[in-house]
Amino acid sequence: METVFRIESARIIASAARIVRDVGLAEEIAQDALVEALEQWPRTGVPENPAAWLTTTARRRAVDLVRRRETYARKLAVLGRDLDEAACDPEPAGPDDIDDDLLRLIFTACHPVLPPDARIALTLRLLGGLTTDEIARAFLAPEATVAQRVVRAKRSLAKAGVPFEVPYGPERAKRLAGVLEVIYLIFNEGYSATVGDDLIRPALCEDALRLARQLAALMPKEAEAHALAALLEIQASRTAARTDPEGRPVLLADQRRSRWDQLLIRRGFAALTAAGALGGAPGPYALQAAIAACHARARTYEETDWRAIAALYERLAALVPSPVVELNRAVAVSMAEGPAAGLAVVDAVAEAPVLRAYHLLPSVRGDLLARLGRTAEARAEFTRAAELTRNARERSLLLRRAEQTGQTEQARQPGQTPRGTV
Repeated sequence: METVFRIESARIIASAARIVRDVGLAEEIAQDALVEALEQWPRTGVPENPAAWLTTTARRRAVDLVRRRETYARKLAVLGRDLDEAACDPEPAGPDDIDDDLLRLIFTACHPVLPPDARIALTLRLLGGLTTDEIARAFLAPEATVAQRVVRAKRSLAKAGVPFEVPYGPERAKRLAGVLEVIYLIFNEGYSATVGDDLIRPALCEDALRLARQLAALMPKEAEAHALAALLEIQASRTAARTDPEGRPVLLADQRRSRWDQLLIRRGFAALTAAGALGGAPGPYALQAAIAACHARARTYEETDWRAIAALYERLAALVPSPVVELNRAVAVSMAEGPAAGLAVVDAVAEAPVLRAYHLLPSVRGDLLARLGRTAEARAEFTRAAELTRNARERSLLLRRAEQTGQTEQARQPGQTPRGTV
């Protein structure tokens, strides 16, 4: 039951929000549907399609709630159709419309009435099904801060009477950056889960990828919409190779590239070409997609064009300065120029507050130190990284690397490739 609700909660909330026009209230209705399932299913058994049962129950509760309101007649006029029909999927209004409640939910949650951090936190909560703790980890922010953002965001949307819709024209373009960032963060959480026993949460990846494709179709003249779709297609192509049959992480250097999904790679290349055809300077998603494309084009790990990747990261850092981008650049620099050069980049940002609890900082640093032969320091960094991560699979990998580093005093050769990227 918990698994079904976690996967389907966004669709349940979105379908209820289309009726009640209030995302906070829709979330409560979805939770009420779950409570009803907890009461009934132990007696009647789990239905054949539990997700549909929850969605139907939530819709009925939403319709009943609106009917009980004194403003039912006004709401009916606003909806422009019978509420029973509203609970079903309507026909698209025209070629510029898109019939997707999840996309409506994202655009509603990304309304300019909310500050950027609140938009992202709310949408990750409603559409991504993430807990406040998981969102806090994604933001690298305190959990209490994220919880306050979510609560205030719901209140602000209700107070402003924000319509539950995909906007048109200039209003749609104005909200695009926030929508792109939300889809990107949802995919990232699915691609590398912050907590739990699994490295990957496929349902989140699939939802984010589907939404990115639909957004690119909805806004065909927006280069960054195509670029985000390209990035997610190429990243998703590696999914099957990123874990072994027991679910343990497989590092990038060790992945069997024959298991990379060539259809997704081709789709990614096509989307990247579409983004480039629109002209203009590449945005942050186009640069990240170009980096992913460099990896996808390399037939082997050793053939990767690390100098090109380092140059792309340098452009990305200039466009959106971030210690996390610098950390990624450090890995590419270490491959192109040696581990000492990469370590210098890492150490330049190591004191950044945003990286203090970020497990990939000691993980990358440990890899570089190991390649330099500083095994005792490397072992300490891998151990620290294991303590910081809350994903069981990553923790096991990092502890294993710490143990392996401690078992040998033989330094890696400067040109030997690091195996610290999953």
